[in-house]
Amino acid sequence: MNGVTGRMGYRQHLVRSILAIREQGGVELPDGTRIVPVPILVGRNEEKVRGIAERHGISRYGTDLGAVLADPTVEVYFDAQVTSAREKAILAAIAAGKHVYTEKPVAETVSGAVALARAARDAGIRDGVVMDKLFLPGLRKLRRLIEGGFFGRILSVRGEFGYWVFEGDWQEAQRPSWNYRAADGGGIVLDMFAHWNYVLETLFGRVEAVTARAVTHIPERVDEHGAAYAADADDAAYGIFELAGGIVAQVNSSWCVRVNRDELVEFQVDGTEGSAVAGLRRCRVQHRATTPKPVWNPDLATPEPFREQWQEVPDNTEFDNGFKVQWEEYLRHVVTGSPFPYDFAAAARGVQLAELGYASSRDGRRMAVPEIEL
Repeated sequence: MNGVTGRMGYRQHLVRSILAIREQGGVELPDGTRIVPVPILVGRNEEKVRGIAERHGISRYGTDLGAVLADPTVEVYFDAQVTSAREKAILAAIAAGKHVYTEKPVAETVSGAVALARAARDAGIRDGVVMDKLFLPGLRKLRRLIEGGFFGRILSVRGEFGYWVFEGDWQEAQRPSWNYRAADGGGIVLDMFAHWNYVLETLFGRVEAVTARAVTHIPERVDEHGAAYAADADDAAYGIFELAGGIVAQVNSSWCVRVNRDELVEFQVDGTEGSAVAGLRRCRVQHRATTPKPVWNPDLATPEPFREQWQEVPDNTEFDNGFKVQWEEYLRHVVTGSPFPYDFAAAARGVQLAELGYASSRDGRRMAVPEIEL
């Protein structure tokens, strides 16, 4: 596990996924046997890696990635490093014959992402990419509605994501400073369009065209050491995505927005028979038969309590941590070969969407999304 000193790598992947899987006795397979992962921690800062290892009783750790990849007992390489360091490390892991599971984006460019997909295919390794949003309770409920035909014909999707990330001067920023430096692989388009691509194509249909505007609203921030730096990566993006079947999706992504919604990300889906609003955990619906009939009258206060006119979708099952659930699926895939569609090819489409989003913003035009040839 490379990069677990970072927030996501530590909290979601090490503690809430791998260590949680070990605590529950592993991942059960259909024949009753269990997969029990044994973590080996690798990072650039030996002191930080050692501290995490000692805190959780992990015996193997260090800074020498090459030595770990050369170990024939190591079967899976996981990468949660900064984006700019990921491609080289993954190629080394593939060359060493390791299966690879990684955070996204897998690379900074489409050509790099395609090269990884081809390398994984040619080496015969089992590649997987974290696509956590699909495993969260809110979107699992939304998927259940779609598969049950609740919406009729889906017309549109509207997404709102983001929160205010403090500049770092009078309050510490909630995100690492590299996210706001282009040279380090920062930028909200590269980060979030990879998410929106797999959410849209899995739930609604392939993205066929994109029109986007990427903006750097806050050009200077303060890093973890209290030093001011030029924040030259985009911190907000406004996108229109045209999907197969005529569905139009609009998604705003911003680290410069104050939250006035129930969750940090919400998707409203409107169809001929009903609508839904899904977040990370909640999902609410309004059916055609219960849709109110608002009348526009700017001279009077609106008497209708619109938010109260929606019905909560029940859990109906126990929802485990989304990152952990996908880890379990990936480990089953490695051991048994069970289907796992969240691979490098899917990740390359996410990088492609980000690249086309930047091109659309730069040139001020709609960009068609071609099929990627692997």
